[in-house]
Amino acid sequence: MDAMNREDKRPWYQEPWVWLLIALPMSAVIGGVITIYLAVVSSDGLVVDDYYKRGKEINRDLVRDEAAARYHVEASLELDADTVSLKLSAINGAWPDNVRLSLLHPTRAGHDQVLVLPHGNEGSYRGHINELTQGHWYVQLEADDWRLSGTLPVPLTEPLVLMPMK
Repeated sequence: MDAMNREDKRPWYQEPWVWLLIALPMSAVIGGVITIYLAVVSSDGLVVDDYYKRGKEINRDLVRDEAAARYHVEASLELDADTVSLKLSAINGAWPDNVRLSLLHPTRAGHDQVLVLPHGNEGSYRGHINELTQGHWYVQLEADDWRLSGTLPVPLTEPLVLMPMK
């Protein structure tokens, strides 16, 4: 009988149930480590501390949208590999010295780009951008007293026209 019992006993590492019992908690540990790594590496946008002040600024922004409609400002935006070209129309030929173009990612603030584009000639502006990831981006074009906004699909197949909100 002793000889038979010795043959039935295998080392623990050859038992499949032992590995199943080890694999389940080990997968939870590995998943936790991956989650912690992603939380540390990725940058989430934080909630603004002065939300009341920011809420009051929204009304000021609406005045800028109304000013763009009053001036009949329109812009045509084109993207090349690393260049953004902008053509402004209207404003009675009085173009600003530079405009601020904000390309805002909908979920990742770390991908946002803010460019100050200098005036070229006859309402044209040009500047350098970093590569944009595919998807929809929010666009804001601002000067001293007016603002245009819209959405930008990437890749851009035809020029994006920004018009005042009515």
